[in-house]
This record gives sequence, C-alpha cells and structure tokens, in this order.
Amino acid sequence: MKAENKIQQEIVQWFRANHYKKGVIFSVPNERAGGYLAMKDLLLTGLLSGVSDLIVVLPNKVLFVEVKTSTGTQKPNQIKFQKNIENLGLEYHLVRSLLEFKALVK
Repeated sequence: MKAENKIQQEIVQWFRANHYKKGVIFSVPNERAGGYLAMKDLLLTGLLSGVSDLIVVLPNKVLFVEVKTSTGTQKPNQIKFQKNIENLGLEYHLVRSLLEFKALVK
C-alpha cells in the first residue's frame, strides 16, 4: 500500500468515526486503470485529472483535500485544480498527516 493511501485511509476512518452526523467525506477515484478505452469512457463521464483525493462536506462548507506524504509534491494538474477551486472562493488544503487533517476540521 502506498504511504499516501495509508494516510488517506486513516483520515477517512477517523472522520467517519467522529463526524458521521456532522458531515460527509468521500474520495474521487481518478487514477488511470484499464487502458485507453476505459480511460476514454471515464473522461466522457466526468473524470477530471488532478481532482483532490478527498472532498469533505460540512455544514455550510466544502473542503477539497489533497493527501501527500511529508515529501510528496503536487503534479501540475493538481496545482491547476487547486487554482480553479481557490478562484471559485472554495477551500483547498494539502495535508500530510491525520493530525493536520484533524486540525483542519476542528
């Protein structure tokens, strides 16, 4: 399992255990798989390269959360997505641990 996936799983499990009545958290699977035809179908049905790993819906607030390890960096398409979200006046956050995420949603 990738280190980023481990952090993301910890975040989702913690949020669902502690905020299940106050919000919703979900991921948008946007990794490539299945070859050209599968990718074409996914793109035509709304797949967007660079989308944040998690979307957190809280009362009157939506957070777009990208999960990276302590040394991980964003890809150009992720930076573009971040700029688009921020230009819309929404919150985009890069977190590197469960502790950082906890501070974000408190």
